[in-house]
Amino acid sequence: MRSYAVRSIEPADFPALMRLEEEIFGTQGESVLGPYYVRLCCEFFRDTCFLALDQGRPVGHVLCFVRKREAYCTTLGVLPRYQGTRIVHLLLGALVTALVPDVDSCWFTVKTDNRAARALHEGLGAYDVELRTDFYGPGDERMVSRIDREALDRLGRRYERLGLAAAGMVPLGSAA
Repeated sequence: MRSYAVRSIEPADFPALMRLEEEIFGTQGESVLGPYYVRLCCEFFRDTCFLALDQGRPVGHVLCFVRKREAYCTTLGVLPRYQGTRIVHLLLGALVTALVPDVDSCWFTVKTDNRAARALHEGLGAYDVELRTDFYGPGDERMVSRIDREALDRLGRRYERLGLAAAGMVPLGSAA
């Protein structure tokens, strides 16, 4: 049986996160997150950014930041050989635990042809808000979707029942 773990990212995770970005997205010809953004996540958004490990080796990550009561999930990436495993759900459980007590909605952007990510978002309770053109540059189309407060609450309860989110979810920055 595999030994998976998920934890908040730390400043020392910067090189591992950049490697994951390259292995997950770069090898598929996608743009990767810039080092400045990843460094900011490692330093300032650690409460809502998580790293998945298999026996201590980084295999996935979710990066999200919160402004007021709005969460912006910018990336969820899992190495191809770990897609279809519990890793995605463990990462989402950690994110849900962090977000549910303190946000009213969570926003995503995704390429319109990324059926897997769009289906995942829909399964989480997200709905499409608008199609944006030239989002990251000329010709880049992204669907903006949102999970509202009611759907976040349902998601939190579901992940608690599954044992993937902490019971009673503690608000960001609070001691457990």
